[in-house]
Amino acid sequence: MTELSPSLLTAVPLAPLVGAVVAGLFGKAVGRRGAHWITCLGVAVAFVLSVQTLLAVTAGARFNATVYEWLVIGGLKMEVGFLVDGLTAMMMCVVTFVSLMVHVYTIGYMAEDPGYQRFFSYISLFTFSMLMLVMSNNMLQLFFGWEAVGLVSYLLIGFWFKRPTAIFANMKAFLVNRVGDFGFILGIGLLLAYGGSLNYGELFAQGPELAKLVFPGTDWMVITVACICLFIGAMGKSAQFPLHVWLPDSMEGPTPISALIHAATMVTAGIFMVARMSPLFELSDTALSFVLVIGAITALFMGFLGIIQNDIKRVVAYSTLSQLGYMTVALGASAYSVAVFHLMTHAFFKALLFLGAGSVIMGMHHDQDIRNMGGLRKYMPITWLTSLAGSLALIGTPLFSGFYSKDMIIEAVHASPLWGSGFAYFAVTAGVFVTAFYSFRMYFLVFHGEERFRHKPFPGEHDHHDDDHHGEAHEPHESPWVVTVPLLLLAVPSVVIGYMAVNEMLFGEFFKDSIIVDAARHPAMAELAEMFHGAGAMALHGLQTLPFWLALGGVVTAWFFYMKRPDIPAAIQARFGFLHRLLDNKYYMDAINEKLLAPAARGLGRGLWRGGDMAVIDGAIDGSARLVGWIAQVTRLFQSGYIYHYALVMIVGVFALMTWFVWLAK
Repeated sequence: MTELSPSLLTAVPLAPLVGAVVAGLFGKAVGRRGAHWITCLGVAVAFVLSVQTLLAVTAGARFNATVYEWLVIGGLKMEVGFLVDGLTAMMMCVVTFVSLMVHVYTIGYMAEDPGYQRFFSYISLFTFSMLMLVMSNNMLQLFFGWEAVGLVSYLLIGFWFKRPTAIFANMKAFLVNRVGDFGFILGIGLLLAYGGSLNYGELFAQGPELAKLVFPGTDWMVITVACICLFIGAMGKSAQFPLHVWLPDSMEGPTPISALIHAATMVTAGIFMVARMSPLFELSDTALSFVLVIGAITALFMGFLGIIQNDIKRVVAYSTLSQLGYMTVALGASAYSVAVFHLMTHAFFKALLFLGAGSVIMGMHHDQDIRNMGGLRKYMPITWLTSLAGSLALIGTPLFSGFYSKDMIIEAVHASPLWGSGFAYFAVTAGVFVTAFYSFRMYFLVFHGEERFRHKPFPGEHDHHDDDHHGEAHEPHESPWVVTVPLLLLAVPSVVIGYMAVNEMLFGEFFKDSIIVDAARHPAMAELAEMFHGAGAMALHGLQTLPFWLALGGVVTAWFFYMKRPDIPAAIQARFGFLHRLLDNKYYMDAINEKLLAPAARGLGRGLWRGGDMAVIDGAIDGSARLVGWIAQVTRLFQSGYIYHYALVMIVGVFALMTWFVWLAK
C-alpha cells in the first residue's frame, strides 16, 4: 500500500459504525453472540486498515482532502475530510487496537449483563466518533467528533441507569464537559472570524497574520485568546484542573469503558487537539505558559489524591488524571511529540491497568476495596504478572515504555525557558515519587501480603459494584481467556513500544509535517536531541538519574508502609487528620462547585432568562404580535364588504389628495 485510498480511509470509521448500528437497532434479532461478533469484526477491520495506513505513512504517503462537501456559504465550506499523517496514523492504531482489546474483554466481563447488546453498540459508536475526531482535516468535523465522544461517554458512564450514583456521575461528566466545550467553540469561532476558514491547512497558513492581530480597544492578542479558548476545551475533555472533577466519578460505569474512554482515547482527545494545533500554539508564549502551569497542577495534586483511595478503579483513575497532567506539561513546553509519545505509551499500560483491575474485581466477586484483598498473586497469576508490567511502565522503570516518554517530559520541561517551567519541573519530578507510591501501594495490597478476602475487614465500604450482587467471602479465581488474552496483548506494547519507537517518533521524521515547533524560541526538543544517544543508552543512563531513584523510593516506601509496618500509615492519618480530610474531600472542589459556582450559575441563568428571554425577547415578540393584532382589529372595521362603502372611501381619498395638492400649490 503506497498510496492512501479515500475509500479505504472512509471504511476505517464506518466499519465500527456499522457494528454499532446492527448491535443497537437489531440487537434482539442478532442475539448476544451476533452483537459481539459484528462489533468485534467492525473494530478488527478498522484496526487492520489503520495498520496498513500507518505502514503507508511510514513509507511517505500522506492524504489531505475533502471526502464529502456538506454546505457552502459564501467562502465558508463545511465538509467532511481526512488529514492522514504520522500523528493521525498513530492515533488511529492506538484507538482501534485498544478498542479491539476492550471489545474482546467485554465478552467475558459483561457476560451476565442484560444490556449486553446495548453496551457493544455504545463502545463501537464511541470508536467511530473517536476515529472521526482524529482523522478530521477541519474544525467542524473535529467538533463533531469531540461532541460525539462526549455524548457516548455520557451514555456509557450512566450505562446502569437504575443506579442514582451512575446517573449523577454521567450528568456531572456531561455538564463539566459543556463548560470546557463552551471555551472550545469560542476558540473555533475566533479562528473562523479572523482566519475566514475551518480548514486546518488554511488556518495554519494564516498563523503569522493572526499573530499580529489584537482585539480592538485592548492589548489582547487574538491568537493568545483563541489558543487559550481551545485549551479550555481540552481542559474539560482531558480532565485538567479545575475541570477534572468528572473523571473519578465516571468510574461508576462498567470497567471496560474506564479502559476505553478514561484511559486510552477520549481523555487524550484534548492532548491530540493541542498537538494538532501546534502551528497556532507556537505563536503565543502566554498560551503555552498557561498550558504548562495547568498541566503541572494536575500532574502533582491529582497524584496526591491517589494515595488515599481504597477503590481499585479510583486509584487508577487518579493515576490517569496525573498522567494527563504530564502530557499537558509537555505540550506547554513545546515538546508536542513527547506529549503524543506519552499519550501512546500511556494508552497501552493504563488500559492494561484498568482491565487488570476489572479482572481483579471479577476474581473478587465484584468487591473493589483493595483493603479486602491481598495475596491474590497465587490465585490470579496472569492478572498479577500483567498488572505488575503495567505498574512498572507507569512509574517509569528503565526499558519499559513509560520510562522513555516520562523521562523525556521531565527533561523537556527542564529545558523550557517559558514562565512557569520551574514550578512545572518541580511538579513532574515530585510526581514521580507520588506515582510510584500510590501505584505500588495498590499493587502490594492487592497481590501480596495477608489474604484478607476471607474475613473482609471493610465489608460494604465503597460499594461500587459492577453488578447487583454484593461481595461475599469466596476463593478468588483467574478470569476466563476472553479477559486474560487482552491483558497479555496489552502487556507487550506496555513493555516494548517505548524502546522501539522513541528514536523515530521524537527525533526522526515521523511527525515532521504534523507538529511544528519554533526551535529558536522553544528549544526543548533541540536540547533533547543533543542528549539522546539511543534507547539502550538512555535506559542505562536512567539508572543514575533522580527520577529513577525517586520512583524506587516510592516503591520501597509503599512496601515498607503496607507490607512491613501497616501501623505507620494509620499513625500518619491520625496525626495529620486535617490533611487526610483535605485529600479525602478532593480539595473540596465538589463542594466549591455545588455550594458556590452552581448557585452563581443558576442565578446568572435565572437573570438572563427573566431579563433577556422574558423581558426583551418575549417582550419584543409578544409586544409586536399584540401590536399587529390591534392594527388588524382596527383595520377590520373598514372592511365591510359593501361596494358603496368602498366607493365613498375612494371619493373621500380623491378629495383629500386634491385638497393637499391645492394647499401645496399655494
